[in-house]
Amino acid sequence: MALLFSTILSNSSEAVAGASILGLVFLLGVPGNVFIVWTILARARRRSITTLLILNLAFADGFLMLLTPFFMVYLFQRSWIFGLVLCKVLFYLCCANMYASIFLIMLMSLHRLVAIVCPKRVGALMDRRTVTQVLAGLWVLALGLSVPVLVFRTTKEVSRDVVHLQEVMQYGMETLLGFLLPYGVIIGSYVCILRRIRKTRFRRRIRSEKLILVIIITFGLFWLPYHIINMVQVIVLKSEVLKKIRMKLQALTSTVAFVSSCINPVLYTFAGKSFIRREGLAFMARLFEGTALETSRRIRHIPGASPLVRSPRGPVRLQQLHPPKDGPGATQLRDR
Repeated sequence: MALLFSTILSNSSEAVAGASILGLVFLLGVPGNVFIVWTILARARRRSITTLLILNLAFADGFLMLLTPFFMVYLFQRSWIFGLVLCKVLFYLCCANMYASIFLIMLMSLHRLVAIVCPKRVGALMDRRTVTQVLAGLWVLALGLSVPVLVFRTTKEVSRDVVHLQEVMQYGMETLLGFLLPYGVIIGSYVCILRRIRKTRFRRRIRSEKLILVIIITFGLFWLPYHIINMVQVIVLKSEVLKKIRMKLQALTSTVAFVSSCINPVLYTFAGKSFIRREGLAFMARLFEGTALETSRRIRHIPGASPLVRSPRGPVRLQQLHPPKDGPGATQLRDR
């Protein structure tokens, strides 16, 4: 991740403004994401795949919000006072959060794709064990991709040529693997989903679809400026004008990227406001349960998906309950 706020330390008023924004982010993000985690673990009666992904996203965002006081002190002191080890660890965790967040949002999109386009396989591909393994692999991948931060991050002055080589490697990888490729998968998934939905009679946009789309769009809007500035920093070698623009905007885009981790609780609150009066503190749990229910209803309207019915052993496909044409089962049904 970029060296956050490095260009605003020369201006005390901008440093105070940046610290104030981070303070607001902390006050919104920590209780908001903790509330989401508590709601899913303590109040949700059933945990769908989407709910598990939201739980992991809230954990990642909430953990990042706990790191903001260090950066607030950095801005107020206008220098890093916590030492090299903590510098490496904190920026490593920030970078890991960035990767984990976009990968989780990508998984949300892929889950929608499988549920809508391949409804017959959704049970086999998206069972609880498979999802748990995928999530574990996602976190390992996010932590692994963030290792360059541990290698390159330093509190000492180094030569400009060395810095530029490190920036090319680190920022280029962040933008490619942490934004362009995942967002390409997300866009491709929703193109396939929209094409599939157009072929069905069930075209009503449901709450879960809106919620996930808003999460995707919001994350993109907050992180796109950050990655643009990173690419400018990698490409710019001799243009003094672009260097000045980058130095002015780098702090702003880094702060905006931080804000993205506190915005999801606000989005969930607006999406679930209809549940607040009836459900109280459990309103968010009912919202997440509703998204799972709406998804199953939509799948039933997709051609090729067998409808689900309830049996003593749980939901089963209707085609599995068809009795044989001949034999005792068929005779009993005709007698009825």
